[in-house]
Amino acid sequence: MKTTKYILLSIILTSFSHFFAQTNDCLKKMEYLFNKRGSYPIENGIHYHVIVSYTKPAGNVCYNGKVIVENGTITKIFTELEDGTFEELTKKFTNSKNEAPKLENGISELIVTETGIKIHIIFVDKIKPKAKSYKEAEIPDDL
Repeated sequence: MKTTKYILLSIILTSFSHFFAQTNDCLKKMEYLFNKRGSYPIENGIHYHVIVSYTKPAGNVCYNGKVIVENGTITKIFTELEDGTFEELTKKFTNSKNEAPKLENGISELIVTETGIKIHIIFVDKIKPKAKSYKEAEIPDDL
């Protein structure tokens, strides 16, 4: 009987930890926001306010970064260090089809580096603003 209780408790705790791990996933949160609001086009040039999302077995871990976009694809990726400087991630990376990574709706497709690191680039500045909602009417109390 005690063994059954421990097994059930273990299953419940594992389920809760899995749920909380998913809700703290930065990439999933940003994908949800971009899908809901949409994205402005991403121009060529240096983009200083991006998130570099590293895919890990337990979920995604996000860091600040900057990227260079040329002809609609990412050509360089930098991760910001604690002292405010930037370190280039790697010179060689592709998408899963061994092509230059493309951008769609403010987030890059999966990028794979030559060392096997898997990342996404999130263009935070390109998310469209939250839609305005209607203001409720105030009804006087003395009617």
